[in-house]
Parts: sequence; structure tokens; C-alpha cells
Amino acid sequence: MVSREIIYANDSRLREKAKRVKQFGPPLKALADDMLETMHESHGIGLAAPQIGLLHRVFVAELPEDEEDPQSGKSFVLVNPEVVKTSRNEVEGEEGCLSIPTWIGLVWRPEWAVVKAQDVNGKPMRIKAKGLLARVFLHEMDHLDGVLFVDRVEDPEKLWQLKPEDLQEETERQTEQEAEAQANAVAEMV
Repeated sequence: MVSREIIYANDSRLREKAKRVKQFGPPLKALADDMLETMHESHGIGLAAPQIGLLHRVFVAELPEDEEDPQSGKSFVLVNPEVVKTSRNEVEGEEGCLSIPTWIGLVWRPEWAVVKAQDVNGKPMRIKAKGLLARVFLHEMDHLDGVLFVDRVEDPEKLWQLKPEDLQEETERQTEQEAEAQANAVAEMV
């Protein structure tokens, strides 16, 4: 497994629509493993292929371990995912993004979603994701269509940047130049 470089919001590849995966097997499995490694190293809970500069319809997700949530602690790799059904009821919740570090926004998402996809070998799967996992799946699927969470923030007052003292160690290592580029990119989006 190799950690890949995450691209940031000012990279135009994040605004492109990813293409369906047609070839399955070891190279796709290696990509998924690299994406999981990158996500873990960055302390994220989801990562889509466009975030590492690859326009493939693939994303990975893993919620932190929680005894009360049977979907937590399990790694998910979804290839060519499609939403089959979502709840009518939506909830507003905080979202962040590894491609827009230090920014948090409130976004409305369905409480649950049924997603069909394929695994790295092309085997079909169907998952009913609830709560946070549904939010992560839908957030990552947005990446596959060139949509960022800041596009879904309905009010600029519901988007904020974390203060340096609130940031995790990894984010504090971000260079001033990266932080400034991100601030400019987010300002242009809102």
C-alpha cells in the first residue's frame, strides 16, 4: 500500500465527472488499498478517486469504531456506485473534506441511502447505509460527479474555517501557501 497525494479544491479535476470502471482485478484492488491507506493516514472517513487525481468511479469509506453502530469499523470499497433509494427525511449535519482542509459546513442529506455498486472484482453489492455512513457515501458520490460539499452549503453563515487551535496535528503541518490557496478557492465557491 502506498499513500497517494490528495489534490485540493482549486484543482480542476475535482470538478470533472469520473468515468465508470470497466477493468477489475489486482490493479483496482491495489488502487483501493492505496486509497484506504491515504484516507487513514489523513484521518479521513471517506475518499473518492478524483481526490487523488484519478477520474474513476471509486470511493472508499470507514467510520471510526462504535459499539452501537454495526456499520462502523468496517472498510467499504465501492466501484461504480449508484443511489437506488434514499429516505425522504433529510438531516443537516457537519461535513468536511480532505480536499478542502480546515473548512466545515452544514449540509442537508437523506437519513439513509441504498447504494448499489461493485467490489474490486466486479461482484455486485447493495448496501443500506444509515446516519453518518449514508452522509459519507453521498458526499463521496458527489465527488464522482464533480460536486464538493461547499456547493451544498445553503447559507454562507453555515460554512466556517477551523481555528488553528482546533486543528489536528496533520492539518497544522499544512503550509501557509496551501492554506491561502484553499481560502481563496473556497471564497470563490461561496
